[in-house]
Amino acid sequence: MTNLTEPAVSTRNKSWIGESIRRREDERLLTGKALFAADIDLPRQLHLRIVRSTYAHARVLAVDVADAKRHPGVRLVLTGDDLAHLGTIPLQDLGYHEDYPQIETFTQPPLATDRVLYVGQPVAAVLADDPYVAEDAAELVTVDYEVLPAVLDPVDALDTDVELFPGVGNEGVRIEKGYGDVDAAFQNAAHIVSHEYRTGRHSGVPMETRNCVVQPDPGRDVLFVSGIVHVHDSQKVLARILGMPDTSVRMRHSEIGGNFGVKGDIFPEYVVAAWAARHLGRPVKWVEDRSEHMVATSHAREQVHRLEAALDADGRILGLRDEIFHNHGAYFRQAEPLVSDITSVIVVGPYRIPSYSVTLHAVLTNKTPVAAYRGPGRYESTFARERLLDLASQTVGISTIEIRRRNLLTASDLPWNPGIEMVHEPYHFVSGDPAEHLEKALTHIDWDSWVTETEQLRRDGKSVGIGVGVLMDKAGLGLYETGAVEVSAVGRVRVLTGASSVGQGIETVLSQIAAEHLQINPERIDVVHSDTDLVPDGVGSWSSRSTVLAGGAVREAALAVVAKAKRLASTMLDVPEERLRLVDGAIADTESEASISLYEIAGRRDPYTARLDDDEPGLAAHAVYRNNEMNYPYGVTIVQIEVDPATGGHTFRRFLTTTEAGRMINPMTTRGQIIGAAIQGIGGALYEEFAYEEDGTPIATSFMDYLLPAAQEMPEVDIFVTEDAPSPDNPLRAKGLGEVGIIAVGAAVAAALDNAIGDGLHTDRIPVTPQQIFERCRSRNKTAD
Repeated sequence: MTNLTEPAVSTRNKSWIGESIRRREDERLLTGKALFAADIDLPRQLHLRIVRSTYAHARVLAVDVADAKRHPGVRLVLTGDDLAHLGTIPLQDLGYHEDYPQIETFTQPPLATDRVLYVGQPVAAVLADDPYVAEDAAELVTVDYEVLPAVLDPVDALDTDVELFPGVGNEGVRIEKGYGDVDAAFQNAAHIVSHEYRTGRHSGVPMETRNCVVQPDPGRDVLFVSGIVHVHDSQKVLARILGMPDTSVRMRHSEIGGNFGVKGDIFPEYVVAAWAARHLGRPVKWVEDRSEHMVATSHAREQVHRLEAALDADGRILGLRDEIFHNHGAYFRQAEPLVSDITSVIVVGPYRIPSYSVTLHAVLTNKTPVAAYRGPGRYESTFARERLLDLASQTVGISTIEIRRRNLLTASDLPWNPGIEMVHEPYHFVSGDPAEHLEKALTHIDWDSWVTETEQLRRDGKSVGIGVGVLMDKAGLGLYETGAVEVSAVGRVRVLTGASSVGQGIETVLSQIAAEHLQINPERIDVVHSDTDLVPDGVGSWSSRSTVLAGGAVREAALAVVAKAKRLASTMLDVPEERLRLVDGAIADTESEASISLYEIAGRRDPYTARLDDDEPGLAAHAVYRNNEMNYPYGVTIVQIEVDPATGGHTFRRFLTTTEAGRMINPMTTRGQIIGAAIQGIGGALYEEFAYEEDGTPIATSFMDYLLPAAQEMPEVDIFVTEDAPSPDNPLRAKGLGEVGIIAVGAAVAAALDNAIGDGLHTDRIPVTPQQIFERCRSRNKTAD
């Protein structure tokens, strides 16, 4: 047999974890070899085009599809009546149905029937032989509407006669939580500070819009679906609404591109495509255009926080109260009210807050439905909390740094378990020292030099300011993940995972974890995901969970492979098992030169002569990694910004973001994640907003109106990562790092703008537009004159 050992370069005792290995995904993505669902063309496929509502709130009186049906090349036209038997798109079972039994009331039908609730809502669908024919025919569909008043503001929605769901009201869920004696805290306070904060509506706008291909097998009544992110959860939801067994909806891998949460649902378009493919027995392809994306893909953010803090005379927090209005748009989508739940608790952040109470209103309005978007709930809550701390520092008469020093948790406070649950798991912070981390961050940048430089620039006539934001994330949500490791006689290893690749480099990270525990070069390891036939169960990639949970499953499977290999090598080498150890991808005898590679062991495993007490033939192992505790990375964002009073423009002079990582698996991918998140945070602070006219008509429907930070607006991001507090809740000691870079950016930028403009005003809403900066600078200058 060919000896398939590792290359001549020794990997003995090699530690692949912690190495900046180049992302294995990049070669196919950057060279155009990656296959997206939009690239898939199947024989006899039909193209789907959606007819969308042009009104935010209206009764649907009639839908005329006669002309569309007669258009050459059209094979099917659907209206809400055709799919009414499907009901509405069910929510994931995340434990909220028991807490809030009414939540399914607020779910969306695939196609509107008697009423539309937002501009962009699917009303009818056209399927044709050609995408341009489908688009032309969709223009022939006419809808007769009776326009109704629209409600857009989440606060106003609770005090209006306009109801999206008549007889039910506009509050989908009310969440009330807390701990400690908040009333006593406010009664005994030396200072009480309160303010209202608003975060504008924005979301992810990846290069790759939503797309899917559904291929039917009519003989077996099976659907093969490509282009959907969280394949296992989506398989269950799609099967349920179609009335099919889970095993008859088979999710196949294709590249997804950017996600960050906004593609994670089963959208109405997916249901229409799947139903039509099954009904017609022909493949159906749907590719969203950019205008559709702007009005129909899930939006995010838009929250109002009415936050107040009780402090003692020295500025230490005694209690915190928050009333939150979370604008969910017209319907609850797949995982909600998950983001609302996270929001209600993460307000407290990494601070020593003895008492807290919150009421959160999950509100329905006539806007596009919302879902998760990178740092959901954390970006908005951190903006409100950190801005209130800036306000409190002025009230108490201490610096913005000092008020954080006095209130941040320290190692001596741990374990910090104040008695509140977030997403059915206790908030239980056990690893780290946020106060010490702040000091290290200040030392890293030489904070005093930033202050001195800023003061000098102001004396030189420039409008420059500094802002600080402290953050805490929750990561690792979801109780389990699946993984498998299969060693092949041909000299490769296959890793299977329930996670998915959404731009975070999970294939690279999992190959490193497997390589570490098999002592095999990562280049020989293939990672398979997003295929329900190959990976029958899994949870997916969201909430910065992949490294810890998927990595934990791969680690356990790899260790099981090594244990099995030692048992088999003991027989093959006629050596006691206790004398064997793993060296360079082989099982070696510690007392002789005898060894046998994992590949050889896999090749010499004859399934017909396998011992009955072996787990299974071959050299493979499956694992389910369980973890019922989230991990809590934390960090600081500090920015120095200069504004141009003549134009309202702005330039980042310095930008620092930090995190306590626990343990980095790949420092390079960690850096990429943090930088990318920081830029998205800048977008939410200064550029991006889905704005609406008073009647609910969207204003931002293209990149002419929806602004994004481009390359020239991106600052040089200084990243400072510590590994001082390895997470005790998982064997990798890692923390989820996919979202930390975005969380405190809005707060830090707002503080820096106030500091730069120096007009005494307090920024309480983001994004801040150039027009607003210009007007504030002009007012400041008039006052100075």
